Amino acid sequence: MKVWRAGVFLGILVIVFVASDAQLVENFYGLRCQTLEATVRQVVIMKLNQTFVTVPSTLRLFFHDCFVTGCDASVMISSPNRDAEKDASDNLSLAGDGFDTIVKAKAAVEALCPNVVSCADIMAIAARDVVVLAGGPMFNVELGRRDNLQSKASLVAGNLPDPTFDVNQLNAIFQKNGLNQTDMIALSGAHTVGFSHCSRFANRIYNFSSTSRVDPTLNPTYVQQLMQSCPQNVDPTIAINMDPITPRIFDNVYYQNLINGKGLFTSDEVLFTDARTSGVVRDFAANPLDFSSAFAAAMIKLGRVGVKTGSQGQVRKDCTVFNS
Repeated sequence: MKVWRAGVFLGILVIVFVASDAQLVENFYGLRCQTLEATVRQVVIMKLNQTFVTVPSTLRLFFHDCFVTGCDASVMISSPNRDAEKDASDNLSLAGDGFDTIVKAKAAVEALCPNVVSCADIMAIAARDVVVLAGGPMFNVELGRRDNLQSKASLVAGNLPDPTFDVNQLNAIFQKNGLNQTDMIALSGAHTVGFSHCSRFANRIYNFSSTSRVDPTLNPTYVQQLMQSCPQNVDPTIAINMDPITPRIFDNVYYQNLINGKGLFTSDEVLFTDARTSGVVRDFAANPLDFSSAFAAAMIKLGRVGVKTGSQGQVRKDCTVFNS
């Protein structure tokens, strides 16, 4: 069954056309937890008031979770042996504020609706909420996910996009998760509120190739800004905004940056330099409503990746440990 959904982008109405999934439904919890979304939103607002890092860290946490074993909160598990999903090298850069947002939201929900709502569903709601609170599109979140019964660092490798990926590699990893090229370009727009450590892009400004020290697709002025923020041999843990123009607003400026040679990662800038994707980048840069609609639709599709439903998995009492 197909349904129309309305959303809001910076005060403008957005219509998103997406297909409904039989496994997940918007009002899954019904009377069992009527204040679920309001409760999660209150926690997200509280965290956001403490630090803006809440926005990109919560959104990135949801993405990393979904792309490994599905949207099942496996990334939330803490292991005394440091061999859980969050301990994989590709996940070590996940910010603690994302984890803290989900843990606190779960505790608030448990106080009202014990043993009812999964951590996976709370993650999906919180990811939507941080987007909206930063000025992005509103969309309805489908619910009914269950939490995974395993979390292994060994399952992460090869399942997450790398900053050095080209369009072929990006398309392949997104298609593996049922997401098309437009979804990939739209979800990349989350970098409009993201941040990165210097070590993740230093090769583009200091040691690009044997013939060019700097990646020639980078804007020269932007290169100088990056070098000032990330001097050579600087502490690699220093982080800078991925969108140098409007880093605290969820908008389409990310795509305008790509056109101007200000994509921080290779995997960002290739979206404009590759003819297969440049048309969509230009469209999103010029038409914020097109980006809003595409991003909302892609987030709904992302939330369906590898979900556990029915009798699969469990509803954890604490997102960081499996039920005893």
